[in-house]
Amino acid sequence: MNINLTLVVQMIVFVVLIWFTMKFVWPMILGPMEEREKRIAAGLAAADKGQNELAQSRDRADAIIREARERATQIVEQAQRQANDLVEQAKGSASSEGARLVAAAKQQIELETSHAREALRREVATIAVSAASKVLEREIDQRTHADLLDKLATQI
Repeated sequence: MNINLTLVVQMIVFVVLIWFTMKFVWPMILGPMEEREKRIAAGLAAADKGQNELAQSRDRADAIIREARERATQIVEQAQRQANDLVEQAKGSASSEGARLVAAAKQQIELETSHAREALRREVATIAVSAASKVLEREIDQRTHADLLDKLATQI
């Protein structure tokens, strides 16, 4: 056997082996690898998309929380204004009620004072008539001297 011929035959066998591998074996190996590569790429794309959606969701959540805090602040401020208004209304009604009660009390005092003065005038007139009757030792007729008693009461 000649070494050159063996070498040429081995080269031909090697070329046929390479051709056979490229034609039949290689596609069977590359197919699943390409499919896996596509799945990995799709997974990475989905992960990126998920990261973007997560960031957008966080931004939306922050905006909603910020809006809720602003709304809560507005509600608290409105409640405080309403409470202050109610307090002012209560103060106003209480002061007007107090003024009304004071006026009513003053009027009652004036009325009672005038009644007391009138009663005192009557009493003084009665005492004066009694004293005059004792001085004169006779009883004075109240009907005939009513004008005198009225004048005396108004002077007192």
